[in-house]
Amino acid sequence: MNQDRRHFLRCAAATAAASAISLPAGHAWAQAPERRRFAPEPGNWRSFDVTTRVDIAFPEGPTQVWLPVPSIESDWQRSLTSSVQTNGAARFLEDGLYGVRMLHVTFGKSGATPYVELTSRVQTRNRQADFTRRGDAPAADAASLRFWTRATRLLPTDGIVRETALTATKGARTDREKVRAIYDWVVANTYREPKVRGCGEGDIKTMLETGNLGGKCADLNAIFVGLCRAAGVPARDVYGLRLAPSAFGYKELGANSASLKGAQHCRAEVYLAGLGWVAMDPADVAKVQRQETAEWIKTTDHPVVAPVNRALYGGWEGNWVGWNMGHDLALPGAQGPELGFLMYPVAETGGQRVDSYNPDDFKYQISAREITA
Repeated sequence: MNQDRRHFLRCAAATAAASAISLPAGHAWAQAPERRRFAPEPGNWRSFDVTTRVDIAFPEGPTQVWLPVPSIESDWQRSLTSSVQTNGAARFLEDGLYGVRMLHVTFGKSGATPYVELTSRVQTRNRQADFTRRGDAPAADAASLRFWTRATRLLPTDGIVRETALTATKGARTDREKVRAIYDWVVANTYREPKVRGCGEGDIKTMLETGNLGGKCADLNAIFVGLCRAAGVPARDVYGLRLAPSAFGYKELGANSASLKGAQHCRAEVYLAGLGWVAMDPADVAKVQRQETAEWIKTTDHPVVAPVNRALYGGWEGNWVGWNMGHDLALPGAQGPELGFLMYPVAETGGQRVDSYNPDDFKYQISAREITA
């Protein structure tokens, strides 16, 4: 079934007229789909205070909490100050390999309900690469670029990952050509699966071996990053959180800032000579195809999908904060296993890991307030 579906997607451009999806009559764009627009352009900075509150309602012994802290300084994000309120002992830490910043809080046996509230101020803005020019970005350090082609536990670069990368990039000679081919391959062959818990696990080897290419952002963008690395192109996942609604009216590309506990989102970057690190997000193309309308849109030339597919090759909207780019993280003091990535609050009580994908039982809340003054 998966092979049939992938064949259909590859052929969709040639049969678009026959396979176009009709929007329901009450949909805002049913009468004028050509009005859909998604075109983030670099511009002014936006400032946000992002607050995460964790309450451990039923502690069962020694309790710890780890929270991601914005770690990225770039031409699209400024990670500023962070403040903490807690009845535990809090300290800020940084992973030595990836520079992942986190807050670690430990709680004694005081009898009080453990809680921590972390507020971080960030500034973000839109990104969009100009592929019409050669670019004059300074060359990156060679050792740094090699680092972003290395394999990790969830991103192997040999075996079926390497084979798939070679298939996807057949005939491509330059890095730009390879990245374009891989982006198109991911959009054509993977799909959004709403039933996946959280943002997915990012186990790309298993996905490719089984042919089950349905997932969420940490799965689909991980496939993109893994294939780029296997093809010799530096690439990395960026784990973060949607902060505000999309300025372009796409409900699936934004968040309700009053409650962000399900707004985690992973994006991707690739390094291209002359352009530097370039934004990518094929997973959000799949999300728009599957969830933006009442019907699953299975083409990329559909008026709802086309502007998103075009803009997310090289661009992002700045209604999102990136926490970090880390993989295979061992949390300091943790009893549980290492994490593939740190994008959600993490807690342990009585030596047992709490389910980060169940924020109602875990009882955490995330919100964002835009600073407009």
